Amino acid sequence: MEDGNKGTYKYVFICGLNRSGTTLLDRNIGKLENCTGFKNTPKFDATEGWKLQDVYPPEFEFGGPGRYGFDPRAHLTESSGLLTPENVARLRKAWHLFWDKSKTIYVEKTPANLLMTRFLQAAFPHSYFIVIKRHPVAVSMATQRLWKVKVTSLHRLFEHWLRCHELFDEDKKHLKHLYELRYEDYVNDPAKYHQEIAQFIGTRIPEEGLEQPSAAHSKKYFERWCKLLTNSACRNYYRYITRKYEPRFAKFGYSLTKDLVPAEEVCRWEPEPSAAVGILYYLWADMCAFLLRFAKAKSDPKLLIKAVLPDFILTRVWRIRYRHILNEAKRFQLAGE
Repeated sequence: MEDGNKGTYKYVFICGLNRSGTTLLDRNIGKLENCTGFKNTPKFDATEGWKLQDVYPPEFEFGGPGRYGFDPRAHLTESSGLLTPENVARLRKAWHLFWDKSKTIYVEKTPANLLMTRFLQAAFPHSYFIVIKRHPVAVSMATQRLWKVKVTSLHRLFEHWLRCHELFDEDKKHLKHLYELRYEDYVNDPAKYHQEIAQFIGTRIPEEGLEQPSAAHSKKYFERWCKLLTNSACRNYYRYITRKYEPRFAKFGYSLTKDLVPAEEVCRWEPEPSAAVGILYYLWADMCAFLLRFAKAKSDPKLLIKAVLPDFILTRVWRIRYRHILNEAKRFQLAGE
């Protein structure tokens, strides 16, 4: 089996927080000429590389979407003790099994790649990183909707977005091949970005078959955010976190109010409350997020059980499922040798 040592191979890693558009981008890049994503994986959703390997810990070990960035163990660089020759060979072997060997550009997508770029560059020669960034309101609200068991308050999701992108901004100084784009720009002109990405990794765009992104998904989150800031009974909390995080998001080119809330409406907001009141807002929001677990799970017995279980037990459940996934992948690996 190919171990990935040929100098002609390129490895393209799609990076970006959960709900940032990585899945669509991964599918489209995998359709470019001479590119391949994972093919013929076992009968489970294994489009992400973390499900096919046991070299580095998966994101659920660190809290899952919207949380893992707070755990220092999720941030891997070229100095990681996991980068032994044996581990590198095992990781390459695990992924090469599911790439089309007639191609020479291999594509892998895992959201937590955002915190692993330097690690992956050290493990794979000729690595190319494509990093997509999406508005924090859309990412955070979409994560809340996705993660039904571990519902997280919005201010913590904002903090997680910033934490991950701040870490990446330091890491990218060490990367040899990097292409960055914003989801908002991608949906406005996908043809432009497909062309630029194809040039970046040294390939061409097929005549047809690429999917077109849509701005509709973000629009519904922006509309909801506007209502939370203007008409919600809890608007003072949302206005408080808007003021708190606006300067930090501005450094990444995003605003929590511009083009989302009428400027005259923002001017009418009450003066910013004290830090003590802000702490009370945070406590209230965390309590609401905890109670929302049960509200979302009440019609589903399985979700209700998960809602009452502590995090360490949920992690153990995930480990059991993960071992099953790995065992399936290893059986495929043995069959392919």
